Amino acid sequence: MVSPIELERELNRLLGPENFRDYAPNGLQVASEQPISLVVSGVSATQALIDVAIEKGAQAILVHHGYFWKGENPCLVGMKYQRIKRLMDHDISLFAYHLPIDAHPALGNNAQLAVRLGIDVSDGLERGNPYSVGNLGEFATPLSGGELAQRISKELGRKPLHINAPGRLIRTVAWCTGGAQGYIEKAIDCGVDAYITGEASEQTTHIARECGIHFFAAGHHATERYGVQAVGAEISKKMHIDHEFIDIDNPV
Repeated sequence: MVSPIELERELNRLLGPENFRDYAPNGLQVASEQPISLVVSGVSATQALIDVAIEKGAQAILVHHGYFWKGENPCLVGMKYQRIKRLMDHDISLFAYHLPIDAHPALGNNAQLAVRLGIDVSDGLERGNPYSVGNLGEFATPLSGGELAQRISKELGRKPLHINAPGRLIRTVAWCTGGAQGYIEKAIDCGVDAYITGEASEQTTHIARECGIHFFAAGHHATERYGVQAVGAEISKKMHIDHEFIDIDNPV
C-alpha cells in the first residue's frame, strides 16, 4: 500500500505537471488519508466511474478529466456535490492530470494513439517543444484516406468522421487527441497530408476542404482512453499496487 501523498509524488515525477499551463489543477484533487492498494482509472471522473470504483473497493481514482476547470462554477452544488460527496463518503482519493497525460512522450494519449495507428513520431506539433500536446509523424507506407479511416475504426472501435482530400495519399500526419480541432491550421502550416483529432467544429470541414487536407474526428473519448491506462499500468508496476481501467462508454 502507498499513501495518497506518495502516489501524487510519483505521478508528478512521471508526468511533470509543472511544465504545463493547464485549464484545471493537476494532481490530487480530492484527498483521503486511506492507504491505496487499488487504483481505478478512467477518462473522466463521472458518477458512473465513481460508482464502479466503490463496487471494486478502490481507494483511489486516476482520470484525465477531473474537476475544478477554469470558468466553472466553484460552488459544490448539484452534480459536483453528489460526485464529491460519494468520493468523501467512501474515503476515495481522486487524482487528475489533463495536459500532462496528453503530452507524455511514451505514456501519453498522443503517444499511445500513434502506437495503435502505426505512426512513427517525428516531432511535436509545436516543433521543438518537448511539451507539445500534439505531434507530427508519418506512416511507413502511404495510405489512402479510406484506408486510414478503416484503420482508425478497427483500432478505436468506432467509425471516424472523415473529410476527404481526393487523390491525396497520406504519408505525413499530425494529431492531437480530444477536442483539438482548432489545431488544424497548425497542422496545415506543417504541410502534412492529414490531421487526426477527437472532435470537429462546423468550420473544420471548410478548412480541411479548402486547404486540401484529410481530416479525421475519431472521438474525444475514443482517442483519450489510452494514456490514463498506460500511466495507471506504469504506476502499478513501480509502486506495487493494483490497477484497473474502467471504460465508461461515451459516443462523443
